[in-house]
Amino acid sequence: MTAQIIIQIILYGISLSMDAFAVSVSYSLTYTGINRKRIFLIALTFGLFQAIMPLISYWLIEGIGQLVGIEKSADVGHISSLVITWLAFALLLFIGSKMILEGSKRLKQTDEEKVEKVFSYKELFVFGVATAIDALAVGVSLHSGTLSNNVTVWLHVSIIMVITFALSLVGVILGSSIVKLFKGKQDITTIIGGIILLLLAIWVVVAHYIGI
Repeated sequence: MTAQIIIQIILYGISLSMDAFAVSVSYSLTYTGINRKRIFLIALTFGLFQAIMPLISYWLIEGIGQLVGIEKSADVGHISSLVITWLAFALLLFIGSKMILEGSKRLKQTDEEKVEKVFSYKELFVFGVATAIDALAVGVSLHSGTLSNNVTVWLHVSIIMVITFALSLVGVILGSSIVKLFKGKQDITTIIGGIILLLLAIWVVVAHYIGI
């Protein structure tokens, strides 16, 4: 294994982890009650999902290949990558639009009517899945050998997990700092978080078609 391959994997991990970074900023802009322990939990959740999703798709394509043959599994991989892209787009678009609508509604409410969105394990799980859906395409790429034939899938996902954890940690801290900047005005920060997810949804599709 050469240093060039290691650098390639790290750079790929960084590019993939930028989605998780954006979502972690969005999450911390939207929910209150994020203490130090939960900051690490959020980052760990995003890191784990970014590692698990490629393994799922890799083994799925591997299983299909054994059933129908390598050539047909390659076709399945191409179709799967397209479906994954648009699924990620739809999920991020839905969550982002919902956040913008909720934030806009809060702007019209009085202080007595406003209800804060408190940290929720259920919502964290949804965000974790949303940010990692497009990571399924990584497993497809690994199986097709487009990333690096000399490196195991385990090394890829391990590096991706570590980088995602680190960037998500930075993202949550950054989001929390922005909340303080807006003096806890959750309606405004929720709208900002929703806009981030809408931009990310568009980027997922653009990145797929331009080959990033």
